Amino acid sequence: MPIEIQPSINVKTAIESRRAARSFKPDRIPPAILAEILRLGVRSPSGYNLQPWRFIVIEDPASKEKLKTCAFDQRQVVEAPIVLICCGDRRAAEPENTEAVIELGKAAGAMNDNLAGYMRQAIPQLFEHRPSFDSVETWTNRHTMLAVAHLMIAAKSFGVDSCPMEGFVSAKVKEAFKIPEQVDVCCLLPLGYAAEPLKQYGGRFDVTQVYYSESYGKELQIET
Repeated sequence: MPIEIQPSINVKTAIESRRAARSFKPDRIPPAILAEILRLGVRSPSGYNLQPWRFIVIEDPASKEKLKTCAFDQRQVVEAPIVLICCGDRRAAEPENTEAVIELGKAAGAMNDNLAGYMRQAIPQLFEHRPSFDSVETWTNRHTMLAVAHLMIAAKSFGVDSCPMEGFVSAKVKEAFKIPEQVDVCCLLPLGYAAEPLKQYGGRFDVTQVYYSESYGKELQIET
């Protein structure tokens, strides 16, 4: 019987206390906790449940050294016990993936013939006309980063720190780790336990500066 793993930090605290860790202790993430973080990360939403994210889990020191050379020699990559290479797979737009998602839905009791027929019709139209994105890569990147955000919050809820990184040369990462041409590297995500005090909270713009009412730029009044 699987052991039920419960987070030690609630969601609100996890969101408010998460920082990007610049250095990590060598302490290993307990396997059961890592497995739960990975499981929760892919509970992220995606359009039509197409789930375009793919992750390479890097744990071997030699692989980390190889990745470090692709990431401007940043120390997080070799210090963290786990590093995820977070990718978006453009093949999620292909009919084979739609059929796999339909089968998942049937197995979960969430898919009927009408919905399956709708998906087979609507998904090709989405990627042909691209009404809200310019390229399939834009779409897969968008959904992969939703999953990355879920991973970071899930990790912090178990006391595990992270550091989303865009400082890397994508072509080098793809070559070094045999990533297919149709798969794009969105970010690197070291996971572990911070080795030094996390940097001080840098503040966020007030909600009245980033939320608008009814149209862009119109002030939002928030009752408190």
